[in-house]
Order: sequence, then C-alpha cells, then structure tokens
Amino acid sequence: MDKNHSPKERLWNGEYLKVMCGNFLLFFAFYLLTPLLPLFLDAQFHADKDIIGLVLSGYVVATLLVRPFSGFMVDCFNRKKVLVICFFVFFICFAGYIGASTLLAFAIVRTFHGIPFGASTVANSTVAIDVLPASRRNEGIGFYGLSNNLAMAVAPSVGIWLYHATDNFPLLFWISLIVALAGFITVSTIKLRPRDIVKAKAAISLDHFFLTRAWLMAANICLFGLCWGVMGNYVAIFAQEKLEMTEGIGIFFLVLSAGLMLSRFMGRKALREGRITESCLQGVALSSAGYLLFALALGPWSFYMSALLVGLGNGRMYPSFLSMFVRVARHDQRGTANSSILISWDLGMGIGILMGGFIAQYVNYSAAFWIVAIIQITGSLLFALFTRRFYLARARTDA
Repeated sequence: MDKNHSPKERLWNGEYLKVMCGNFLLFFAFYLLTPLLPLFLDAQFHADKDIIGLVLSGYVVATLLVRPFSGFMVDCFNRKKVLVICFFVFFICFAGYIGASTLLAFAIVRTFHGIPFGASTVANSTVAIDVLPASRRNEGIGFYGLSNNLAMAVAPSVGIWLYHATDNFPLLFWISLIVALAGFITVSTIKLRPRDIVKAKAAISLDHFFLTRAWLMAANICLFGLCWGVMGNYVAIFAQEKLEMTEGIGIFFLVLSAGLMLSRFMGRKALREGRITESCLQGVALSSAGYLLFALALGPWSFYMSALLVGLGNGRMYPSFLSMFVRVARHDQRGTANSSILISWDLGMGIGILMGGFIAQYVNYSAAFWIVAIIQITGSLLFALFTRRFYLARARTDA
C-alpha cells in the first residue's frame, strides 16, 4: 500500500495529459480499421477466412519482434526522440493502405505497420510513467491505460458507423492518417525532465529486452490478450452470422467503452491505495462472465451485456497488470517492463487472431468464442491460484 500519497502532487499535469492524448490518438487511428479489415479483405480481395487471419496477424508478428528492442531503446536513449521518430513512421504507414492495390501489398503494409506501432506504444507508456508523481503512479497508470482501452473500444464503433454511412474504405484510411498526424503533433510538444541515460552494459543479457522476473505474469496476460484478439477482430462477422445483426456492432463497442470508463473510476481508489491484486482479481472475474455470456449468444441483450462485463473487467485487469510489471522491475527497467507486458498481450492477440480465423474456417465462429471463454476462465484461475502470489513475492517496495 502506498503510504506516501500526498494530495498536493498533481495527477493531471499538462505533460501527462499530452501523453494520454497522444496515446488515445495512436490507438484510435489504428483500431478505427480493426473490425472492418476482415470485411475489407473479403470484399476487396475475396480472401478466405484463414487467409484473412494470416494477413491481420502480420502486424502482431512485427510488433512482437520490435517490442523487446523498443524497451531497450527507451531505457538507453532519449525517450522523447525515440517516441517522436517512431510516432512519425507510424503516421506515414497509413498512406500505404491507401496505395495497396493487391492482397500481398496490403499484407506487407499491415505487417510493417506493426513495427512503429509496437515501438511507439512502448515509448509513450514509458514517458507516461516518467511524468507521473511517484505517489500517484498506480492511479495514473490506471487512467493512462484508459486512454488506449477507450480508443480500442470507441474507434471501432466510429469506424463501423462511418463505413455504414459511406461504404467507403479509402475514406476510413484517410481519417486514420489524419488522426495519427494529430497524435504525432501532440507528442512532439511533450516536455520531459532531464534524466540519467542507462549506459549499455558490456554483456548483453535477456533482461535488457524482457522482464524475466515477471514470466508468469507475462504468460497469464498472454491468455487474456488472446481472448481480446478474437473478440476485437471477429465480433462483427460473428454477430452477422450467429445473431443476424448488421446494425448493432457499433453499439457493442460503445457499451464496451462505457464499461472500460466506469471500471477506471470504480477502481481508482483500489489502485491508489495499492490494492492491485484485489482489483485485478475482480477484473478477470468480470471478464470471464462477459466472454462466457458472449459465447452463449442468447440474443441481442446478452451480446451487449457481455460487452459491458468485458469492458468492466478489462478496465480493472489491464492497469493492475501494468502496475504489477512496473513494481517488479527496477527503476532503470521501466521501458523493459512496458515492452514486456505489451509483448505478452500482443503475443496473445496474435495467437487469438490466427486461431479465430482457422477455427472459423474449419468449424465456425461460435466454436472459436467458446474456446475463448474457456481460455479466459483458465487465465482467471491461474491468476487467483498462482500469479497473485508470484507477484507478491517479487514486488519491489521502493517502486
């Protein structure tokens, strides 16, 4: 528990707001397209479901490859420069979607886009920790996570609404490009306090690139990322095929975002007081109920209720896990801690996207979501029985 909390230290300082805004715009630009890309690949290139899964998972592979080095870079070089350069490349990549005229070209652009996306998210989240006062760090991390979770929920609903209103995929690509430009301009104005740069050691070790002390936590959140990857990418097609819903997908993501927002305000006291594992346990339990209800597909009411439960659950779970990673790491490993949780999450998402596509191709989407519900419940039991004690044994008291 944080006994040094001081109400005089401002959580919502100007630099923190810039970091949150930049993070929101980064994720909004990227996830505006996420639920629509399967529809785009089917309509534009007539791709099979398993091919769609391969194309969509390409960015995750690139992200996974770059994230370990991203953590090393933000720990060993000027974080502001690393963030600005990576964000600029991320912005430029959206132009590639507009120019991609073949399935192969689109797959290459999507895969390459994972590199600046992975690096930018690591750099931005590490900068967020730097601009937070130490006594408000757990609480601040919780609200910071809201910026990307909210974008991941709101952006798809906006994208789906725009698609139904215009039936124009190039317009969506242009909007993402403009939003990414706004994010780049925002992060370019961030001012950081001078800090000591970590000097590269003579012997390169694994903990430069991945927080090995948090291996069980990483495995645990990988399972939760898998579940999110399937839901985030295939919810639109599942709703059309299973529930015959074509108009309510945007509402699903709005309800999901409402759950994410509510959970941050409901859980802020627990994070501020250091009750991280308690908050996380509540979150994974809520998410488990949501995924199970989603798989049951009892009708529109269960469809939307599952979105609310998953939003409430993930809004408590993810920032709690991020706080745990940071508290397990040394002060000079903040970048590594951020890259490690993102690597774990993205690995799960990549597996989920691939798995969902192949199961849908050879069985159906309903089977894919039943497997997701079982995996989510398994991950929740893993946290309750093992991961919680694993973290408590390794948490640093001076974090």
